Amino acid sequence: MARMAAIKLALTSFLLAAALGGPAQARTPADPAPGGSAAISLAELPRQGRDTYELIRQGGPFPYDKDGTVFGNRERLLPLNKRGYYREYTVKTPGARNRGARRIVCGGPVRAPSACYYTADHYASFRKIVE
Repeated sequence: MARMAAIKLALTSFLLAAALGGPAQARTPADPAPGGSAAISLAELPRQGRDTYELIRQGGPFPYDKDGTVFGNRERLLPLNKRGYYREYTVKTPGARNRGARRIVCGGPVRAPSACYYTADHYASFRKIVE
């Protein structure tokens, strides 16, 4: 019975690693965020992203109730930090009836974050925002 569970676990790990493009590796705070290009300039963000970034720097007000709430980084795609370090903000998507998939996630002090990341695919990948 235990042998069968070990085989299932090994197979699941193998399939997950294959789906993610290789074996999982630990990330450190110095690692860049994965996905596409590691960085995106502020000027490259969509206009709505630049607007959201400016609201973050001003401390709001934000158009969505969920803006400014803790982002758990459960996907572990951002550098690892203690819970409460990251906060998420909605980037409006023209024509979307809901919040859409675009977000900016910032870590550090609320009005002066030490790093912000943009995702256009609802946390599947991140690009660090550089000014």
